[in-house]
Amino acid sequence: MRFLLDDAVIELAEVDPTATVLDYLRYQLRRTGTKEGCGEGDCGACTVLVGELDCASISWRAVNACILFLPMLDGKVLMTVESLAPIGELNPLQACMAANGSSQCGFCTPGFVMALHGRAIGASGCDLPVADGIAGNLCRCTGYGPILDAAACVTTVPQDDSALIPALRDIAPQTMTSGEYQGRTWFAPREPAMLAQLLAEHPDARIVAGATDVGLWVTKGLRTLDTLIFIGDIPELRAVEETPAGINLGAAVTYARAHKALGRLHPDLYELTRRFAGLQVRNAATIGGNIANGSPIGDGPPALIALGATLTLRGPEGRRTMPLEDYFLEYGKQDRRAGEFVESVFVPRPKPDSVIHIAKLSRRFDSDISAVCGAFALDVRGGTIVTARVAFGGMAATPRRATACEAALAGKPFSAETIEGAARALRQDFTPLDDVRGSAAYRLEAAANLLRRLCAREQGQAISVLELQADG
Repeated sequence: MRFLLDDAVIELAEVDPTATVLDYLRYQLRRTGTKEGCGEGDCGACTVLVGELDCASISWRAVNACILFLPMLDGKVLMTVESLAPIGELNPLQACMAANGSSQCGFCTPGFVMALHGRAIGASGCDLPVADGIAGNLCRCTGYGPILDAAACVTTVPQDDSALIPALRDIAPQTMTSGEYQGRTWFAPREPAMLAQLLAEHPDARIVAGATDVGLWVTKGLRTLDTLIFIGDIPELRAVEETPAGINLGAAVTYARAHKALGRLHPDLYELTRRFAGLQVRNAATIGGNIANGSPIGDGPPALIALGATLTLRGPEGRRTMPLEDYFLEYGKQDRRAGEFVESVFVPRPKPDSVIHIAKLSRRFDSDISAVCGAFALDVRGGTIVTARVAFGGMAATPRRATACEAALAGKPFSAETIEGAARALRQDFTPLDDVRGSAAYRLEAAANLLRRLCAREQGQAISVLELQADG
């Protein structure tokens, strides 16, 4: 595999498939500016920038090096904090942060610098508010104020990619790349047909898109993975197609890339995606990965289920499409046959008269996992709820529809009385567990309150702190 580090080509003949970019930088290249804080993509101390060819330019994104596997750099360019001051002279952002007292203990500072530098050169997420752009960076010294001030002072930094573009073209893989390391193998196909063939030959292989989940299996679970197939460089799986009927998202589309497209379906989807971890995670985490791993607390599936999304899988016998909710069978078990992979998900465009509410509750507002995620899509005509789709995450062993709640809504007037009846019906749908994120009683009450919030919002009431502030 080959990649660029600044303007130098790094060529590696033998690569451990689960070696992290963080460890390679620190222990092989001695670039120790990239720090290890959490080792699980939560704190942003290891933030680096990864660039790849996008037609005639380079598309940059900030990612967590601690859970990025080294083979995923193949054909790309890597930028670390050392890249910003190659001759010892601080770049404008670094100089401003130093002069502004934006660093205390300094451990998290390189990660903040890289996240803000990405923003300043127009990387993925640069159009978000600054606080959103650094929500994936944690400062234990609570020095956020001076950091935000420095970001406001230096909003753009010149970035000349003219020499990198031909260099990236020279190292761009033309066919599938692969490697072996101590009896373990990895593959990086460039087309879906090759992926299907690899899965037929290696049915036990682990498919990796963004590694935001699998990375923790290695760094925290200390698991050994024998065969990995990296799918992040298959163009067809990275396609976003918007039509009047809805949006078709390839399995390898990142949440950062899907953010605006989902927001065009409904503002609540935009807000949900904005709170989907930090920007570094959204720059790696994929639509398909969030679905395929079947987590009961994944943020995406409840919203997509409520909107009537369908899932397409591809395998040795061709493609098959199913309602997304049917994919989740039980905890840790999904309807994916041997040799199949998630190819795409289609999300219908809501009808003009639909009433939609999607909300996530978590212990920490930014960059946290849901305790409860609720999604409601009601077809209301003439004051009557004709149909209702209600889905929750965090309430059962899988993301699941609330069929008793739906039955209590369908055919009834859209009124507070109907909503209260549907809220009571949630106890027929779910028997949640107690865990660190919330008790069963909390989850049931919170789920009912999310339904009440839908009613309150439709009546013009403010339902969040931000809306209350806007109302004065």
